[in-house]
Amino acid sequence: MSETSVTVRLPAPLRPFAGDQPELHVPGASVGEVLEALARDYPLLHARLVDPDGELRAFVNLFRGEQDVRELAGQRTPLRPGDVLTVLPAVAGGAPSALERLSARIRREVPEVTPAEAQKLAAQGAVLLDVREAGEVAEGSPTGALRIDRNWLELRIEEAVPEPERPILTLCAVGQRSLLAADDLRRLGYRDVRNIAGGFNRWKDEGLPFEVPRVLDDASRARYARHLRMPEVGEAGQLRLGESRVVLVGAGGLGSPAALYLAAAGVGTLVLVDHDVVDRSNLQRQILHTDDRVGQPKTESGRQAVAALNPQVRVEAVQARLNSENIEAVLAGADLVIDGSDNFPTRYLVNDACVKLGLPLVYGAVYRFEGQVTVFNVDDGPCYRCLYPEPPPAELAPSCAQAGVLGVLPGVIGLLQATEAVKLLLGVGEPLSGRLVHYDALRGQFQQLRMKANPDCPVCAPGRPFPGYVDYEAFCSSSA
Repeated sequence: MSETSVTVRLPAPLRPFAGDQPELHVPGASVGEVLEALARDYPLLHARLVDPDGELRAFVNLFRGEQDVRELAGQRTPLRPGDVLTVLPAVAGGAPSALERLSARIRREVPEVTPAEAQKLAAQGAVLLDVREAGEVAEGSPTGALRIDRNWLELRIEEAVPEPERPILTLCAVGQRSLLAADDLRRLGYRDVRNIAGGFNRWKDEGLPFEVPRVLDDASRARYARHLRMPEVGEAGQLRLGESRVVLVGAGGLGSPAALYLAAAGVGTLVLVDHDVVDRSNLQRQILHTDDRVGQPKTESGRQAVAALNPQVRVEAVQARLNSENIEAVLAGADLVIDGSDNFPTRYLVNDACVKLGLPLVYGAVYRFEGQVTVFNVDDGPCYRCLYPEPPPAELAPSCAQAGVLGVLPGVIGLLQATEAVKLLLGVGEPLSGRLVHYDALRGQFQQLRMKANPDCPVCAPGRPFPGYVDYEAFCSSSA
């Protein structure tokens, strides 16, 4: 028993709602605080003691020692460590409740194990499944446990534990919710399911190892609620996004939608790289920027936009031209790179650096009404040089400033880039490696084109040492 807890004694009719325990050791400095702890750890018991307005039910008497708390200060009655609260409800006898009958039936069918036995079974390969809610798990969970909220169990368990023959050991606070979860797992086809008697409370009392896992706070759970409902993301995936670092080369037409949606998705660190300042002509398509920020560095304008959308995201602004001397420092620590540049020397430089550093590169490009997007350097797929061994002459590739671009088109391509980035960070789906998507806005058509890695590529060919960086301005001008 904890030195800061009080003892709550339960009569037989209420024990099924507390894991069949005759006594509970609950923290609290007042009767109200003890009831709040019961609401968290033993919700079924709490519902039988307290009405929806938070008052003790009329058929329940609660005694501190020998005194009815109603004759003291009610729920404000102070408690000291070691005090005993005795619950005395009105009892008329009769048949057990439906929940009691259900729990008794499951106990006959689902074996129970002690926490110590569960620890040994987990070491032998059994899954220790903690089905408590996130707020409970945040206070501690058995080391190495799989954590799936009871409310999401049926939707997520098959992806987490695809083998129906693998033993599963269910755990909650005291063993009641986990008993119901065990029954659900058996009905889903899992053949060896056992419930941990006494739940996490007993696990801790027996001194078994537990950890305080990193979980989302309440504000993050609200912000990313739609992600958390998706088994492909969930809390673990959202935490992974929050730990990710993405470099966006260019804070213009493509970088704008990509940055905003990656920030909205909760990517933890965005590195915005751009040497330019906001011009009024940018505002037709570069949605990171606003009219009142004309003349500001694009990286600073982008930082302000991201901060306004999601202040949890860290933005590193790099106002510089990329070159062979600074490229690796800028990309250091990145999980992937998004190429939203607008010139060939930068594209070849970024590609070569990503190949050398082993970084996925999400490529996008736009021209008037057309755009393209693909992923390089992933799953033995091609790199940018495999697709374009050399740049085209200038007359065949005018810039947006020269040829123009439909304002909404970078939004389409930039969002596809952001989508590919999120997939790569989460490790879900099939990336656009070896496939290039071409979008023709005038015809309203997407076309997928297959690409292969060039076995003779001077940069990414297997076994070929990195050739070093070159003079990219000279390389790109030589094809003119």
